[in-house]
Amino acid sequence: MQQQEKPQILADKQRITGEKLAENIRMDEYTYPLPEERIAKYPLKERENSKLLVYKNGKISRDNFGNLISYLKPGSLLVFNETKVIRARLEFRKETGARIEIFCLEPYSPADYNLAFEASYSVSWRCIVGNLRKWKKQVLYRTITTSEYKFRLFAELIGEEEGEQIIKFSWNNKEISFGEILETTGLTPIPPYLNRDSEEIDNNRYQTVYSKNRGSVAAPTAGFHFTDTILKDLDSKKISRAKVTLHIGTGTFKPVKSHTAKGHKMHTERFFISKPELLKLAGNRQIIPVGTTSLRSIESLYWLAGKIKQNPAIDSGNLTINQWEPYNQDISFSRNEIVETLLEFMDKNGISKIEASTEIMIIPGYKFRMTDGLITNYHQPHSTLLLLIAAFVGPDWKKIYQYSLKNNFRFLSYGDSSLLLPDKLL
Repeated sequence: MQQQEKPQILADKQRITGEKLAENIRMDEYTYPLPEERIAKYPLKERENSKLLVYKNGKISRDNFGNLISYLKPGSLLVFNETKVIRARLEFRKETGARIEIFCLEPYSPADYNLAFEASYSVSWRCIVGNLRKWKKQVLYRTITTSEYKFRLFAELIGEEEGEQIIKFSWNNKEISFGEILETTGLTPIPPYLNRDSEEIDNNRYQTVYSKNRGSVAAPTAGFHFTDTILKDLDSKKISRAKVTLHIGTGTFKPVKSHTAKGHKMHTERFFISKPELLKLAGNRQIIPVGTTSLRSIESLYWLAGKIKQNPAIDSGNLTINQWEPYNQDISFSRNEIVETLLEFMDKNGISKIEASTEIMIIPGYKFRMTDGLITNYHQPHSTLLLLIAAFVGPDWKKIYQYSLKNNFRFLSYGDSSLLLPDKLL
């Protein structure tokens, strides 16, 4: 861990900006050889049967994920992302037979997820369109027949923003909501690196057993290994659980193509946490996020509280954390202070949950404030997620990945898991 300390102390004491720190992070140092055959194309038959790498105090061991609980201290807190993957891909055919695929990213009008899913006549979404050049300006439609309904679904291209298409969907049956249309008609948006079409198995397995709040177009895959039995075992060992929701976008699969980390534009993701779940983050307990999305959420909460302390009148409907903002703030609060600040803000504004957007990009040199351990799968070369792992465990990330490749671990979304417990976080 000695090599990790130097950049973190430098960033903290001399207040090097995030941009300057990122400028010195060369992406060719954050890659590894990943053979195609090591990418898990399908999930294992049983969720808990995946391998578990345990990294603790600089040492590596291996086990089965079903034995995770034996490595966790009583009183620890696991943080789960309750987002639910939506069947976001809709297929249409032009009269010429050309196939147009519309990938729904996030609601545009209404922008609220719940209102968009409940819409019963029309709704607009930000989308990515496959075969866009063949669409032209026609209104596409398809006839949908279910056990209860028969109706036509229409798709109209009404605009474009930041490289994404704005699509208006409408349908001629007010008895069915757009959420139900996606559930009955849409396809599960499995990752592109699986190099296959989505199948029936993905409808259930590209989802955690505890998923609840609809909105993601990619899954919080670290949670795939948990079962109802394992969750009950956590309770029996007095390991607490906190719940956040961060809706994951396609940006999670976007590789860093720039020479250094500075050249990468981080994607924005929406997240929220309720009062009861926020309260669980107080105290001196060991906090272990399940997945990088849970980690992004709770680390973002720290910086949100800092902004609120500096500007108590900040608009509760416009809370954001920009890409490099955490590196440029000079704040230091305890976890109790963070929770108290956010609770006071919620009471003052009459809101029951903190809802915000985050672009936080965690790179080597970042100082973790809310995270003591991490449960995570294996990530792609040249990715922002690999940078996050390197920030968390330091140069040992290479040792972890080399060990996993040598010992036949399965990689990426449907792959195996790891529990990372660094000996010292600065």
